[in-house]
Amino acid sequence: MLLSEFDYSLPEELIAQQPLPERDASRMLVLHRPRTGEEGWWEDRSFRDLPSYLHTGDCLVFNDSRVLPSRLYGHRIGHTGHIEVLLLHPVSPDALTWRALVRPGKKMRTGDGLDFAPFLRGTILARGELGERTVRFESDLDIYEALDQVGHIPLPPYIKRPDTTEDRERYQTIFARERGSVAAPTAGLHFTPEIIEKCVAAGADSARVTLHVGLGTFQPLHHDELEQNALHSERYSISPEAWEKVGRAERVVAVGTTSVRTVESAALTGEFAGNTDLFIRPGFEFRRVGAMLTNFHLPHTSLLVLVCALAGKDLALAAYRHAVEERYRFFSYGDCMLIL
Repeated sequence: MLLSEFDYSLPEELIAQQPLPERDASRMLVLHRPRTGEEGWWEDRSFRDLPSYLHTGDCLVFNDSRVLPSRLYGHRIGHTGHIEVLLLHPVSPDALTWRALVRPGKKMRTGDGLDFAPFLRGTILARGELGERTVRFESDLDIYEALDQVGHIPLPPYIKRPDTTEDRERYQTIFARERGSVAAPTAGLHFTPEIIEKCVAAGADSARVTLHVGLGTFQPLHHDELEQNALHSERYSISPEAWEKVGRAERVVAVGTTSVRTVESAALTGEFAGNTDLFIRPGFEFRRVGAMLTNFHLPHTSLLVLVCALAGKDLALAAYRHAVEERYRFFSYGDCMLIL
């Protein structure tokens, strides 16, 4: 199977640039997978209708990873040009050494000093295989306090504007807890306390898992043959209490692709904490996940491939084309799809 098969045409004006005034006001395309003797179909609904699709025996699985203000702007010491550093994850126990992506990449060499603020400087220690760098920081503050003061929310590049104060709250789920992601688990952005209460009233249980979104989720795939692609590892964890809820559920409803990968990684390996590079593609045997809420994803990405693995490629891509025709809002701040 070729990556080029996972494609659709998207007008640029359908890429959501701002969140809606209300978190739960998004539209929701409900995709019904084919049953025995039936064809798959879809219906246009609102996210606020989600509780009506839930019942006793369901378990909603949320990713509670918290987005870091991980984009830093500064300059190389001794130079005047501006630089950008996107922190991926810490690689030292004191959280002062990080793996990072940098711009301009060709100019930032091992040994260069970096200046971000009077209380935050860094040094490039090494270069990775795909151009990422290892950066060691020096700070008068706790590193996370320093990031809170000078870091920017890492909005994806298809949002063509600078981040704002509002993004610090809206590009974060209401249940975000464990800091460590460099992109939001965006399916969770729609939830409000009121919607969660209604899901519980419908009989659904809920469990929280953690997968820190990094290169494994958003790095482009480099080979057209799917089998030649490998994802970067990302850190995940599931508590015994959460796994017990997943295990006894009649239907696991994963909120987002990261929750899918977390649950299926644990089901596949029996490990409830560690790193996963699980690449879910058509033909994958889902061991626990039975339904998924997800936002719309870019063409030619591992995220769209995962959606097609669960929903079926032809049905999923037909639904995407319908969403384009009906002017749904796409990507991080956009509308969502419920796959049943």
